[in-house]
Amino acid sequence: MLNLIFHRVMSGMDGPGFARFLRAFLPVAPKAPFNYLCVIGLVVAPVVALFALDDADSTPFVLRAVGLLLTFGGGLLVSNRLAEPNYDRMLAWDPDHMPQGWVATRHYYFTRNWTRATATWTAIGLFLAALVDLL
Repeated sequence: MLNLIFHRVMSGMDGPGFARFLRAFLPVAPKAPFNYLCVIGLVVAPVVALFALDDADSTPFVLRAVGLLLTFGGGLLVSNRLAEPNYDRMLAWDPDHMPQGWVATRHYYFTRNWTRATATWTAIGLFLAALVDLL
């Protein structure tokens, strides 16, 4: 929803509108219970599946391992090391006096969201492929 709907809405906003939207959205979204549930599910389930099954030399194991790496690298590390500092930068904006380069920062925000989404969707696809291969 964030990438497919919100990005379209946010890309059409002027600077003050975008900054005000972020002030309402960003402090709440990362701390939402649903967000925690999704992150825990994307990390715990693959870890359990990776080590619970005795198939370390199989294709499903490799698929699960790569999916887990994508989850950590593409999702968690990008969030923690790249997206969160950008959130802080954007939340510090004064909507009535937007900084120069705010459009580039917004583009960086969109790009990090797509990076995480692509990594997450790819990981889910790999997890499903591993499941199908096991069956």
